Amino acid sequence: MVLETEQMNEVDSLLEKQRSNLDLLKSRVNRSSQLASGMVGMLSSFEDRLARLEDTILPVYHETESLQRCQQNMERTLQALDHVISLYSVSHEVEQTIRKGPGTPPNGTGLNTFLLAMNRLTQARLYFEKNNSQSVELENVSSLYNIGCDALKDEFKELLSKHSKPVLPIVLIDLISIDEDTSNEDSPVSLPSLPETAQMELNTLSSWLLNAGRQECLDSWATIRGSTVVKSLKHLKDHRRSASGGSISGMAVGASPMMRAKFQNRHETSRRPSTRRLNIFEKKANRMLQKASQTLEHSTGLSLGIRRPSSQFDGSNMNDDLESDAEMERYLVCVAALHRLMQAEQTLISSIIPTQYQHQVFEKTIREAMDLIVQDGENIATRAKRCINRHDFAAVLVVFPIIKQLRALRPDFERTVEHCDFTLRNKFALIITILEETAAKALEDFMESVRTEGSALPPDGTVHELTSNVLVFLEQLRECGPTAGIILAKNSVYTNALALHSHLQLETAGDQHNALLGIYIKKVLAQLNLSLLNKSEAYSDPALKAIFRLNNTHHTLVTLQRSRLLALAAVLDAQIEQAYHDMIQEHKQAYQLSWSKLLNCICNSDDTAVNLLQGGKLRDKDRALVKEKFAAFNKELEEMSKVQRGYSIPDVELRESLKRDIKEHILPKYDAFYCLYCNVQFTKNADKYLKYNTAQVSALIDCLFDVAA
Repeated sequence: MVLETEQMNEVDSLLEKQRSNLDLLKSRVNRSSQLASGMVGMLSSFEDRLARLEDTILPVYHETESLQRCQQNMERTLQALDHVISLYSVSHEVEQTIRKGPGTPPNGTGLNTFLLAMNRLTQARLYFEKNNSQSVELENVSSLYNIGCDALKDEFKELLSKHSKPVLPIVLIDLISIDEDTSNEDSPVSLPSLPETAQMELNTLSSWLLNAGRQECLDSWATIRGSTVVKSLKHLKDHRRSASGGSISGMAVGASPMMRAKFQNRHETSRRPSTRRLNIFEKKANRMLQKASQTLEHSTGLSLGIRRPSSQFDGSNMNDDLESDAEMERYLVCVAALHRLMQAEQTLISSIIPTQYQHQVFEKTIREAMDLIVQDGENIATRAKRCINRHDFAAVLVVFPIIKQLRALRPDFERTVEHCDFTLRNKFALIITILEETAAKALEDFMESVRTEGSALPPDGTVHELTSNVLVFLEQLRECGPTAGIILAKNSVYTNALALHSHLQLETAGDQHNALLGIYIKKVLAQLNLSLLNKSEAYSDPALKAIFRLNNTHHTLVTLQRSRLLALAAVLDAQIEQAYHDMIQEHKQAYQLSWSKLLNCICNSDDTAVNLLQGGKLRDKDRALVKEKFAAFNKELEEMSKVQRGYSIPDVELRESLKRDIKEHILPKYDAFYCLYCNVQFTKNADKYLKYNTAQVSALIDCLFDVAA
């Protein structure tokens, strides 16, 4: 019971506490509502007051804004009026500056000051043209503006002319002679350019003039710089001409000790020029001719320098028409120099002339120099054609190294002029085409000349001039083998002939060109052999005819083997060497037949020999027959020895082998005949008939082909 009472009291206590909290909450809610109502009233009042204030202030604000705008307009108007008023006085203010010019003070006002004055004139001119085109002020401003533009144009031209000097020949030569080896520790030589300050001024002048629509500066640039390039080339040609003396011993590019010494003194004394050479002219024609002549003299005893070539292969006029290889060298040096100069001009133009005008100016700048090189190339081709017409083929051969070098330079040239018009881009290719056509004509006319050559036969049966000249020509042509192959590849006759040898493994273009050259060599050799055979028919003596054929065939084979021409010809005909050996044997046998009549003098003595072998005595008829045979043999031997002593076999080995063959053919039979009758009393005057024993006959044979003996 007590427990229940306690629980009831506790519940009542809690209930009373909750009622107290509820009353407190209600009082606070009422207080909050009162405060909210008061705040709403205050905000509403504040809003009403702001609305009334805005209605009062806004017209004042708009009026103030309008007044400010009017003030700004008045200020701008005053500024514009000040500017316009100043334009009316521009001509007077800048006249002295314009009249004085943009030159360096004190003679001029300075470029920057002058350009500021020109900019003021430009503004005034544009204003008067737009707003008052009939005013006197426009005439004054335009007059001064034109004077200023002319002064700027003249300043551009004068400044460019002042710093545009031809490049020294020794600088050009050294530059094109340097090996492009990036591993070399020496820095490469570059062409001298304009001073940096001059470039900056020229750039400023050109930009201003071109923006003003005055493009005369572009023409001035093309004229002055183009003339500088042409002068550089002409000075280089004159220098090379004086350095080589115009002789066939002209020095290779950059090989002049005099030029090298000068260049070292002016630039780099520590350079190693001997290791930095570009072989511009790979094989000079005169060097090839000298080499062939020395080899020919060593192997055959002949000298091309002593015996004058026939008119159809005459190289004596080389200096008159092609000035030997010196002119060819000068031409190639100038071509390489032009390329360097063109690259230098391109670089210079890119640093001065605005981009949109660079290709146009570059094209105009180099056109005259390109025309000069093209004209020189055409002149070379023209003179080469004159040499071809008179069959001076030795002089024409120097065209081949030119073609080779031009073809090597062609990609670089085309990249340099790739943005020029087609006519200019095609000029370099045109030179190559003209020279290649000339070289092709030389090859065909040379073969025709082999067939029609009409020089006299050598009286001693030695190697004919035709053979010597043809082989020398082919040796020199082999030095130009790749170029000759390229030229022959354009002739369908040779390509069709090559197509017949489809079994050949010609993997590279070089292999094909060698094969084409081999076809040409075979054709020339066949024509040479036919021509020599026809010529030899003019000899009345069969022995001399055989000697002539033997000399020429042997010399041809030896030369082909020595000069590696045989390897080229053997690409298409592996039996060509054996064919020459067979011809040599055939000619040897034909020569030996000339000695058969000597053996005929001692043959058919069988009956007399039988009588001697049986111990019988010679009858009068037999003795007379023996005397007749000895007399005939002696007479024939003396006559042949006397005649053939004047025959010539220049090759020592061939000469000795032929004597050995004659001895093997004659001596055994004569020795048997001589031994048979030397102890027989067939005559009272034995010395008259037993005139030559075997050793004496051998000695007479040893004296053959020796005029001195």
